[in-house]
Amino acid sequence: MNLKDERYMKEALAESMQAYNLGEVPIGCIIVREGEIIGRGYNRRVTEKNVLHHAEIIAINEACGYLGDWRLEGCRLYVTIEPCPMCAGAILQARVPVVIYGAKNPKAGCVGSILNLLEDSRFNHTAEVVSGMLEEECATLMKRFFIRFR
Repeated sequence: MNLKDERYMKEALAESMQAYNLGEVPIGCIIVREGEIIGRGYNRRVTEKNVLHHAEIIAINEACGYLGDWRLEGCRLYVTIEPCPMCAGAILQARVPVVIYGAKNPKAGCVGSILNLLEDSRFNHTAEVVSGMLEEECATLMKRFFIRFR
């Protein structure tokens, strides 16, 4: 495990704690370019009453604003839980070349669990996927959330 990748995943975990503290599903995401965090997000669907407020979408939106471009080439996206189909699609559309996630999402994950949209060569863009980064910490927070809030 790369120490820089671990450090960035810990930043994504810190984002997920913000969601947890709001009673939201605790998923956090950051986007890094050239060693700088240019996008952050955590789930806020319930808080914002908007299905689009997933951690990845919020982080992508912030990173695009920072760069002034919809293309996030040269970036790395770190997310605590395997992306859903909507987020995987946004990652493809934004041209993110590397996605690193913590724990699998067996019920909605589209980066290996149900489908693997990011590595499907039928799309005009693919992304390198690294799974299992701080997997135990990411999975434990999700388990704590569902025991506490559901």
